[in-house]
Amino acid sequence: QLQLVESGGGLVQSGDSLRLSCTDSEETLRYWAIGWFRQAPGKEREGVSCISSDVSTYYGQSMKGRVTIYREEAGNKVSLQMNSLKPSDTATYYCAAARDPTAQAMCTLIAGDHWGRGTQVTVST
Repeated sequence: QLQLVESGGGLVQSGDSLRLSCTDSEETLRYWAIGWFRQAPGKEREGVSCISSDVSTYYGQSMKGRVTIYREEAGNKVSLQMNSLKPSDTATYYCAAARDPTAQAMCTLIAGDHWGRGTQVTVST
């Protein structure tokens, strides 16, 4: 059973960068599709970026061009580099793991078998 933990959130100013990380202390994430999702108050959860087990990637429209998802070489961490942050990026960011979907399917269908508890990102003006 995966126990995903997100880290790296915080309070930043508009234009700043953050790197979020998704880890599991006991299992490698190498064989799982991993996705980053976000949910702002009063809004639906949306897919930010996903990476499949074969390292293909998908980026949602909301942050496309400003984020990069990648797997760390150690195999138990998937990171999301976020640049040029805007106040509209303020949300709780979650990572999720799934066994079989493509990166696009995972992100567009909000498909996850295991979810972390989320990390808050707040972007001030």
